[in-house]
Amino acid sequence: MGAIDKLAPFIDARSERYADLSDRIWSLAELRYDEHKSAELHIAMLEEAGFRITRDAAGIPTAFVAEAGSGGPVIGILGEYDALSGLSQESGAYACLPSPETPNGNGHGCGHHLLGTAAHFAAVAVKEFLEANGLPGTIRFYGCPAEEGGSGKTFMARAGLFDDLDAALTWHPASHTGIFHQSSLANIQAYFRFRGIAAHAANSPHLGRSALDAVELMNVGVNYLREHMVPDARVHYAVTNSGGISPNVVQARAEVLYLVRAPINSQAAELYERVQNVARGAALMTGCELEIVFDKACSNYIPNRVLNQIMYANMQALRGPAYSEGEQQAALRMWDAISEDDIDNAGKNLGAVLRNPTPLFQGVAPYDPGKTEITYGSTDVGDVSWVTPTAQCWGACYAYGTPFHSWQMVAQGKMSMAHKGMVHAAKIIAATAADLYSRPEELERAKAELTQARRGQPYVCPIPPDVLPSFMRKG
Repeated sequence: MGAIDKLAPFIDARSERYADLSDRIWSLAELRYDEHKSAELHIAMLEEAGFRITRDAAGIPTAFVAEAGSGGPVIGILGEYDALSGLSQESGAYACLPSPETPNGNGHGCGHHLLGTAAHFAAVAVKEFLEANGLPGTIRFYGCPAEEGGSGKTFMARAGLFDDLDAALTWHPASHTGIFHQSSLANIQAYFRFRGIAAHAANSPHLGRSALDAVELMNVGVNYLREHMVPDARVHYAVTNSGGISPNVVQARAEVLYLVRAPINSQAAELYERVQNVARGAALMTGCELEIVFDKACSNYIPNRVLNQIMYANMQALRGPAYSEGEQQAALRMWDAISEDDIDNAGKNLGAVLRNPTPLFQGVAPYDPGKTEITYGSTDVGDVSWVTPTAQCWGACYAYGTPFHSWQMVAQGKMSMAHKGMVHAAKIIAATAADLYSRPEELERAKAELTQARRGQPYVCPIPPDVLPSFMRKG
């Protein structure tokens, strides 16, 4: 009997309990570094399952490590549970309606309530597998906060929490099932705070120095960089302080937040330096002072083919969830609320256009180990992948084409099809971990591949050692 055959009944028997856990975290919808109740729900169930808990991991109150077993191999499963602001949405609705369940206005628009729960569920199943088969090894569940804009795992990697892992596994809810084989973009985020001199805009404008002018000039200057950066780079900004609402006052303070992305860490660092120089020029042109506050960063993701192929074999063996007629109809109704462009874009994200897609994705997306692609998002899983061989997959939980960070994704987060995708992902991750414990030689091959992919370079955290997580900073 293979690992899947041993693990699947254990997972199926407990699926309702973990569906309830994901629903409770959906309703909490806590933002980055504020996921106290969500983390406590995970911790309570992991303690009940016999895991040893280390709280305040890397000095972060909402980060923790749960461990069971002893000796090697040591395999980590990564979980997340943070939500997004402004995405409160009524569960099961087919129109954009704020949810009475989430008065904080937040919503799980990236499915992290499912992500963390399936990862937790898989870790418990692996613990049972090791005990039932008398195998040596340590299984860890990492409670990872603040993936959305906080780079929680990057701070955890900087603290060395992943250094002794032989491998790491995770997944992400999506509208299809397949291997996450793409490299992601490295990124750096920083605040640019300009300080000028206030003055009466009509009576004595010549005595003022406009911080808002500095922000505007910086934005114009960065726009001129766009033609002269690598094609796969991205630069985004948000004006976070425009200097007030009085146009008859020369704005003395203004702030803009920049997010710089590029395919690899070194390119992101080089582009970030150029963006800083533009800001320095804007300060000189306007006679303002400039303060640059490094916020966070994360590394590009390094896919591991050895681990991916083992995970893919398990995905093929499991195939996918069986959907009821009611679930098919619910997904079809959700399609009316999803644009054709989003549905077409989902095919592009798979690396090949899917002709005649169905409302609920069936089967497994094809995986070509020899093909290298880039996904234009970023993830702090990238930093883990620089430290230890890492594999992750996509799991179909939503109507095909559902865009990330959308009300449509929040609306489907408590539906039965989302629960089925979550349970299916737990089976994939648990079976992959079980294979690695049973075939430790694959871990050595995976490590050799990572060394080659890094070209012998050690991991260097892209966040400077003196930069603290955002919740620990003043101002």
